[in-house]
Amino acid sequence: MRIAHVVETLQVGGAEQMVVALARLQRERGHEVAIACLFGEGPLAARAREAGIEITDCGKRAGLDLAAAMRLRRWLRKRRPEVLHTHNPVPHYYSAAAAAGLGIGTLLNTRHGMGASGQTDRRERLYRWAMGVSDFGVAVCRAARERFVAQEVIPAGKAVTVPNGIDLARTKLRSAEARAHLLRSLGVSGNPFVFGSVGRLNALKDQLTMLRAFARLLRADTGAGGPAGSGGGAVLVIAGEGEERPALEREIAALALHGHAFLLGQRDDVPDLLAGMDAFVLSSRTEGYSLALVEASAAGLPIVATDVGGNAEIVQEGVTGRLVPPGDPQALAQAMSELASSKVDLARMGAAAREWAMGHGSLETMYSEYLRLYRGGRAAAAAVTERELHA
Repeated sequence: MRIAHVVETLQVGGAEQMVVALARLQRERGHEVAIACLFGEGPLAARAREAGIEITDCGKRAGLDLAAAMRLRRWLRKRRPEVLHTHNPVPHYYSAAAAAGLGIGTLLNTRHGMGASGQTDRRERLYRWAMGVSDFGVAVCRAARERFVAQEVIPAGKAVTVPNGIDLARTKLRSAEARAHLLRSLGVSGNPFVFGSVGRLNALKDQLTMLRAFARLLRADTGAGGPAGSGGGAVLVIAGEGEERPALEREIAALALHGHAFLLGQRDDVPDLLAGMDAFVLSSRTEGYSLALVEASAAGLPIVATDVGGNAEIVQEGVTGRLVPPGDPQALAQAMSELASSKVDLARMGAAAREWAMGHGSLETMYSEYLRLYRGGRAAAAAVTERELHA
């Protein structure tokens, strides 16, 4: 099968990593796969090329760019894909326009987040138009699908849910050895409890609230044993890069968290980092279906996350972790402290998280769901929706 993916860029992010992972597996299974980047390539393009995937750059500029649309159309005419799989709104309506009259068999779009806040957003109007000529729109969590249908962004008959998955073979279980290695790399002595997070440093991920919650936890730690009864206090490590780094660095200084909170930057050893953590924290103000939470679950980490988007579809309250309201440092600090204070809960929740990931978080499952949609069009979409209703 000839499959073409269209994305905004291949910068480092959850959606982009999912596209590259899916395209790589599709190629390994014998499909002919290519990716078009509407705005420009990004670091993940090299990873895709290493897997033998063709990458093209449409060079879209800000605003309406007919030249970029024509470059995309020429690429599609040359590739002659049987399936055109777009990701997020702008690539979708550009692709729908560029593909007009080319005889592409299946046109689908995956929305990787929860969408715009207002139904009158120009981007959403253009997206609705594109959905009119599409086979279906895919949401990455049930909460997003329900929202898109309620807002009439995606027609109910075309709306399906396919959760993102990860390559479980790349995951590593948390271990004392990995934890000791991580602490040595930070220059931290003793036996502190290790909270960790992975994600782009931006306002929507809201790591500022995470830092403020962590500072509250440290201030409240007046007992002899520290948060985990270890006598070593706690540290917080945040892996990722982004525009909020200067603000986060200022907050670390203002809260006197030097030596306790660490910004690790962009890392290519995330499985090793996760294996060295005691618990995972996500403070996002909005999420679709967080790959970071799936990866943390696969590592056997208990999780404290905000109750937004699809997070509650990954983190089961009291079973695999704790859910708290977004933007509430006190609630986040309380949940972190309660989780860290019980070794029994840590072990139980970590094991449950790993079990959930093995059953629900695989790249293979995601691949199979998309392949069914590619092959069956509307009928496959209806079948997936029927399974969701009885899940």
